[in-house]
Amino acid sequence: MIQAKNIHKYYDDLHVLKGVDIHIKKGEVVSIVGASGAGKTTLLQILGTLDTASSNEDFELKINDTSIKSLKDRALARFRNEHIGFIFQFHQLLPEFTALENVCLPAYIKGTRKVDAEKRAIELLDFLGLSHRHDHKPNELSGGEQQRVAVARALINNPDLIFADEPSGNLDSESAETLHSLFFKLRDEFGQTFVIVTHNKELANLADRKLVMVDGNITV
Repeated sequence: MIQAKNIHKYYDDLHVLKGVDIHIKKGEVVSIVGASGAGKTTLLQILGTLDTASSNEDFELKINDTSIKSLKDRALARFRNEHIGFIFQFHQLLPEFTALENVCLPAYIKGTRKVDAEKRAIELLDFLGLSHRHDHKPNELSGGEQQRVAVARALINNPDLIFADEPSGNLDSESAETLHSLFFKLRDEFGQTFVIVTHNKELANLADRKLVMVDGNITV
């Protein structure tokens, strides 16, 4: 699913990632843990194609056997839209749109017909226990409900991969536990692969594998 080799990242003279190698199999739930500043979010953004590694001839990143280095900007954006979903600590829902409209946005970008996008969005919101919240805007939802809308948005295009960056970091303990259980239910129901950066020990330990980052590299 993901094969990455020799990922380096510099910000001026700061060497953030120091030759990371990582291999993640289809259907795995993998957590990445480590102290603040270890490079976790930077790695996640590069694996998720939101950022690029620093120039390096030996660098390699393949997702579903597609070489990310070979894709031009437009093709990369299309690949990201169709194959990758993102969940962040702060849900990043657009406040002027309803839950249903927020979920549909990636599908509209893909070119999905409105009727088909809304049908899929309704299915996901209902699956996530939000059947009574379709027409509510973000400020009318609880924190846990907002994050479940963000999960539905990440799933709307049936991506192969879900990248999550501190997904429960802004939730109370009950909502966090519900979200954690949801990830594994989604993996079992839909077969997605999850890569999760987290400081939450419970979530990290639930994963199929826990990778520990120290000073810009993976030690476990």
